Amino acid sequence: MDFIDWRKSPEKRRIEPEEEKSRENKYRGKAFQSYVDQQIREAQERGAFDNLAGTGKPLQLGDDHESGDKALGYHLLKSNGYVPFEIELLKEVQRDRERAEAKLQRLLRQRKALLNRRMPASASEKVAFNETVDNVATEYEKDLRALNSKILTLNLSTPPTMHQPLLQIEKLLREFHETCPLFTF
Repeated sequence: MDFIDWRKSPEKRRIEPEEEKSRENKYRGKAFQSYVDQQIREAQERGAFDNLAGTGKPLQLGDDHESGDKALGYHLLKSNGYVPFEIELLKEVQRDRERAEAKLQRLLRQRKALLNRRMPASASEKVAFNETVDNVATEYEKDLRALNSKILTLNLSTPPTMHQPLLQIEKLLREFHETCPLFTF
C-alpha cells in the first residue's frame, strides 16, 4: 500500500510511474566512482569533450631529466601556458639587469655628445650632467641591490645548475664612475 499525503491538493497527489522512477536517488545502490564514470560517459556521448585543445593529437612526453621530481609539474605548467616561478624570476633578473645597463649607456651617450660638440659644454650643462650622474649612480646602486635580492631568492629556490652569481656592487659602481667621470670646471 502506497502512502498518500492528504495534505496536498488532489492535483499534486497523483504521482505518475515515470515520475516516480525519475525521483529515485541517482546515488542509491551505486558507488560514487561508478556515478562519476557514468557522468563522463554521458558527456562523451553528448560531445562535451570534442572541442578541447589537443583533441586527436599525440601527447608530447618529452624527457626533461634536469627537472627531477618536478618534471611532471613543469610539463603541466608548460602545456597550459604557464612558466615556473624560477624561470620567471630568472627572466625578470635578466630584464632588470639589461634595464640598468641601458640607463648607463644612455648616460654615456649623453656625455659623449657633450664632449663631441663644436661648442664646449657650458658650466650649467656640466653641473646638470654631474647631478644626473649622481642621480643615476644612486638609482644604479639601488637597482643592483634589488637585483642581488632577486638573485638570492632565485639561488635559494633553484637547483645549483641555475644559480646566478651575486653582483659585486662596489666594483660595478667603481667601474661606472671610471667610465663616466664627472665634469670638472
